[in-house]
Amino acid sequence: MAKPFIHAKSSVKKFGGNINDYLEIHNLLDSSKSVIADNRHRSLTHNSWFVSTIIERIFGTTIFNSEGKEVSTREIAEQHILEDFGGFIPSGQDFLQELEYKEWMNGNGYPASRIKIEKTSSIFIPFDYD
Repeated sequence: MAKPFIHAKSSVKKFGGNINDYLEIHNLLDSSKSVIADNRHRSLTHNSWFVSTIIERIFGTTIFNSEGKEVSTREIAEQHILEDFGGFIPSGQDFLQELEYKEWMNGNGYPASRIKIEKTSSIFIPFDYD
């Protein structure tokens, strides 16, 4: 699946109601496309931690759709991810263990994006916050 609208249509088939009942949840799940346009964006939102922690904190445990039916927000998000991954929900660890560890992740040095900004910009970026 590619678009939040398509996922919302799928939610209507599964849970009833209308597309607008589910679109906001599906939009959030795919909002990470604004950070990186390929499927690596899924590492931020398409995982079991995001579903069980973030979705429920933002939308609550359940919503009531336009037919008055109570629907689990977790199930809506799980459905989205199951559709995108062909039947499984990755954990955060599944994604993070694939990252190459860099020293800046431990507070030593800086990522390439900061170094590039410093070389091409007149923006002052402080080096020490202590």
